[in-house]
Amino acid sequence: MRRRAQERGRRSDRFKAQEISVKIGVPLVGEISGTWRPDDVERQAAWELYVELTTRISVVELGEDEGLLREALSSFYTMFATTREILRRYGPAVAPQVAPGQVTFGVPAVNVLNLSIRPLLSRWHPLLTAHEGKRPGGLDPVAHERQWDRAVELRAEIESVRRVLLSLSSALREVAGVADLITVRVPPQVAPIGRPAP
Repeated sequence: MRRRAQERGRRSDRFKAQEISVKIGVPLVGEISGTWRPDDVERQAAWELYVELTTRISVVELGEDEGLLREALSSFYTMFATTREILRRYGPAVAPQVAPGQVTFGVPAVNVLNLSIRPLLSRWHPLLTAHEGKRPGGLDPVAHERQWDRAVELRAEIESVRRVLLSLSSALREVAGVADLITVRVPPQVAPIGRPAP
């Protein structure tokens, strides 16, 4: 048992990034970029935030007639508490002072919140709340939201922020040295012995 764990540990060490280039474009702002030389504490923090991102609707493309705008905004909002908790748990070790041109876990994590998610929420949360307050009795919330004349505009901005989060998640995945958990890969069907595959 111990030998298997040691072998897994050696295997995972091969995939740990020693240095990565981070480049996360933020619409209307520019980009968060630099060289990241993660240590084990940052790798663990990167893994935790990566798990949070991969399991939220905020990184899944929202089709024209799919999901609710309110759910998407709520998912973005919860990223603040999640990121704060990770930063508190790991402390200053994930945001040390570094030379110009270098980044640490704290730089992309906090800047994506403040430069991408916060502007989206501060603009659209009150507008969507005002629209929701005008829902006539008897009309379900989904139908009311889809009738909103600004829904298409909000969906476009949600998509823009989603792309920023995908860039962040890609950097976190590389730092953590783990598989891509966002891109869905359907394994090929294996036919039982003696039967052709469908």
